[in-house]
Amino acid sequence: MKSWVLNNKLLIAGIILGAIGGYIYWQQIGCSSGTCAITSKWPNSTAYGGLMGGLLFSMFKKEKNANNKQS
Repeated sequence: MKSWVLNNKLLIAGIILGAIGGYIYWQQIGCSSGTCAITSKWPNSTAYGGLMGGLLFSMFKKEKNANNKQS
């Protein structure tokens, strides 16, 4: 039986890359007025980027069939 980390390595990679992208977005573009809900603070932008990256990368995970039969 494989560990959870090995089974979800694509999801984990998406979360990490999305979080990095969210932080870079906050640092480079951000919100100068401070009224933007997502990009005004770096934790918000990083968390949102991680969430979006995880959702995007999880779309490409292949599901395994127990019987390997198509019905």
